[in-house]
Amino acid sequence: MSINQRLDLKQGQTLTMTPQLQQAIKLLQLSNLELAEFIEAELEKNPLLEREEGSPAPEKTGEAGDAPVMDSSAATGEETGEVHERNRERELDTGEGFSENEKSGGASEDYDYSRSTLSGVGAGGNLKFEDSDYSFENNMAASTTLRDHLLDQIQVDFTDNKDRAIATLMLDYLDESGYFRTPLQGLADRLGCDISRIEGILHKLQQLDPAGIFARNLSECLALQLRELNRLDPAMEKLLTNLDILATHDMKKMRTLCGVDEQDLKDMIGEIKALNPKPALNFDHFISQTVIPDVFMKPLPKSKGGGWAVELNSDTLPRVLVNQTYYAEINKNAKAKKDKEYLAEQLNTANWLVRAMDQRAQTIMKVAGEIILQQEAFFNYGVEFLKPLVLRDIATVIGMHESTVSRVTNNKYIGTPRGVFELKYFFTSGVSSSDGGADFSSEAIKAKLKTLFDAEDPAAVLSDDDLVEALKKEGIDIARRTVAKYREAMKIPSSVQRRRLKNQGK
Repeated sequence: MSINQRLDLKQGQTLTMTPQLQQAIKLLQLSNLELAEFIEAELEKNPLLEREEGSPAPEKTGEAGDAPVMDSSAATGEETGEVHERNRERELDTGEGFSENEKSGGASEDYDYSRSTLSGVGAGGNLKFEDSDYSFENNMAASTTLRDHLLDQIQVDFTDNKDRAIATLMLDYLDESGYFRTPLQGLADRLGCDISRIEGILHKLQQLDPAGIFARNLSECLALQLRELNRLDPAMEKLLTNLDILATHDMKKMRTLCGVDEQDLKDMIGEIKALNPKPALNFDHFISQTVIPDVFMKPLPKSKGGGWAVELNSDTLPRVLVNQTYYAEINKNAKAKKDKEYLAEQLNTANWLVRAMDQRAQTIMKVAGEIILQQEAFFNYGVEFLKPLVLRDIATVIGMHESTVSRVTNNKYIGTPRGVFELKYFFTSGVSSSDGGADFSSEAIKAKLKTLFDAEDPAAVLSDDDLVEALKKEGIDIARRTVAKYREAMKIPSSVQRRRLKNQGK
């Protein structure tokens, strides 16, 4: 067998993503707040980009060179759309914005959801010459972190420098709930000290405030708090070592193990419920951030044809301008070839960014508008009328790929009269009705199950089979194991456990 070398030519087609296409995809999947951070970075890099604030956007033209300034007004949320019904086809009409009265924040005959949620937000400012960092208002309340709170106690309670250093190190191993889950032997090996020393330090740390801190598990956390209250008797210790049995609500077995009667057991359970299973949560570890909608919707009055209006949230979108005048002045004075090439590159990048933001805004409007049309029954009547919906359904109607719809709906939120929802929320699987009619989404079935759970009689708790029969009466034919799966996903106990819980409340 001989080995030969030869050169073959093959023809094929490949799809290559240019850097600009990759950047456009990245912009599409960013939320409004993430987009604002991205634009800030671009403004620092590109001298031809500038941000306009507090002034109306000039009219756009088709070509960048036709006007001295080009903007991304479509990406600022000034374009709105109205969703109307037709017989079989329904479309999103863009360009018919809110009335001038609504834009200015004046009174309107219909409910303006998009403005009411942000009506209390103002520009603010300091009219005094004093430094605001040292003003009385900014120093009224200083939040104390859990680490600072524990460090102050460690500095006082630990007099030995080595023990204090080990205690400070162990502080870094606490999880968000305040538990110390690191194996002591492994920590002792890493520090090169005896495990008895680590155990002694941990015992001392467990006496710090808040009670229950540095516990290694839930039972120890509750025991530390009960010991602080002088309520850790032998019966309570027995109960804490059998929390798994308590979770099953087998009260007869618990009374036998603890050696108490029914009333004593109820009192002990009441004491445990009054404890804090996560002591670290009394301290703020992070600032919770309110979800800011990327898109708003509101009902339109009958005088305007009814339906829904859709608007991008302009308060979180930057207005980016390409300063053509500045470019022309600098380009006129640029003599070197590399300078002209640099200016041309920055101009192309700036123009592309504006067009990409415009395209992003139009895509979000199309997807959000079609979701509203598809799920109109949900907005009118509630979660029980949520339809099964997949990405392909939206992509087919608006003529886009499923991956594009997925990126648009990822980490994007819509403000509706029923609350703020992630766009992904409206995509759910479902089952067909028994009579061959409309399908039911999984969220709608869960809502119906929740209604049945809330209304059930303590003397006649519904089993999974009973739930199957109740759903069949409403045209939903699903298997018993599916009902059990939905029930477990909702964290609803079984019929046996629910019966015990309801009987305890008597």
